[in-house]
Amino acid sequence: MNGELKKLSIVAYSDPQFDNKVADGEFNTLLNPEKYTFKYKIESNNDQASGTSDLSPKFNKKLPEDLELEFVFDRSGVIQGFEATEDGIIDDIEKFKKVILDYNGDEHKPNYLIISWGSLLFKGSLMEMSIEFKLFKPNGAPIRAIAKAKFQGFVEDDLRVAMENNKSPDLTHLRTVMDGDTLPLMAHRVYGDSKYYLEVAKVNNLTSFRKLHVGDQLFFPPIEKTTTK
Repeated sequence: MNGELKKLSIVAYSDPQFDNKVADGEFNTLLNPEKYTFKYKIESNNDQASGTSDLSPKFNKKLPEDLELEFVFDRSGVIQGFEATEDGIIDDIEKFKKVILDYNGDEHKPNYLIISWGSLLFKGSLMEMSIEFKLFKPNGAPIRAIAKAKFQGFVEDDLRVAMENNKSPDLTHLRTVMDGDTLPLMAHRVYGDSKYYLEVAKVNNLTSFRKLHVGDQLFFPPIEKTTTK
């Protein structure tokens, strides 16, 4: 249903390929954010080449974007469906921290995260977080808090190589199926040629390329292009 309320979701993985989901590693927001912010950074090289007078900075690399989000926790009883509890928001906060803050036991680094909500699809890991506790029960248990988190985005190594090779048709794309879309049409948009739709169907384990569902997300992987004689 188009009017169905969808909550922002964070899913934790133990590997950068996002193959191994962390046990109990999913968190859904209490309230959806009012906004989210992307930050992009550009590195530049200001060194002057020998024998030249050109002082303009040289483009070096576009760094992965950062994402800033705020999360609201409230067990005061004012939000329907989230009744007040004896321990307030302690359990909610601990669940949240387990997903985004806990270290991966094997790699000793924060979990790899996929954050999704509507058109937002972000892969990265936590950079920093602060939690402001704002309301308390008489016994001192917190019942309202706001967590401000910054996440660093990244791409997998093979995708980074493709991206820095400046061959955008060879990048891995994630596309959402819209009304009227067909797989050949989507393949043509990504690769400039509809003939690759069978390879896309195979990667996405589609038994029939004709059975696309609006809202589904499909991967369009790097493809070594061939010419048809």
